[in-house]
Amino acid sequence: MKKTLIAAIVGGIVLFMWQFLSWTIINLHGSSQQYTPNQDSIMQMLKTNLDKEGGYYMPSAPAGTSFEDMEKMAMANVGKPWASVQYHASLEYNMGMNMTRGLIANIFIIWLLCWILAKIANNNFTTTFTATLFVGIIVYLNSSYTGHIWYPMFDIRAYLIDAIVSWGLVGAWLGWWMNRSQK
Repeated sequence: MKKTLIAAIVGGIVLFMWQFLSWTIINLHGSSQQYTPNQDSIMQMLKTNLDKEGGYYMPSAPAGTSFEDMEKMAMANVGKPWASVQYHASLEYNMGMNMTRGLIANIFIIWLLCWILAKIANNNFTTTFTATLFVGIIVYLNSSYTGHIWYPMFDIRAYLIDAIVSWGLVGAWLGWWMNRSQK
């Protein structure tokens, strides 16, 4: 249990540190968080025209529109601009709590992975590393890439790099730590 707990804590920290580097110092996701000098007027326009918080896809049809009418509208808008907006009425800046929640989630994720890895008979460094890397690829394909298919993201390559690098680093750590007493 102690070995698994240490594996999860250190692995969660490794995952967290890569996420921190990716989104800040390395700035791999910068293309999805670009600045526009028109932000004040855009934000005012959103505040004026959106009556509640939520995710908005534009152009879109109102609820209850028939499939045929939605199809016509979609075809009429092919080749024209579109947007996906996540609108929040009030900015909450709670970096400390958000980072704490992210770290705890990462530690829990790695603890779950350790449980799975412990069930593999004749486990070794290569198996642990490969299985962990596969988990990262599964996470990427099931979340970022699948979402990108429908709603293209400007930082999709960054998410792929995140999956390979972060889960590769975690896999190297777990491969060494969990199998170090084996010959």
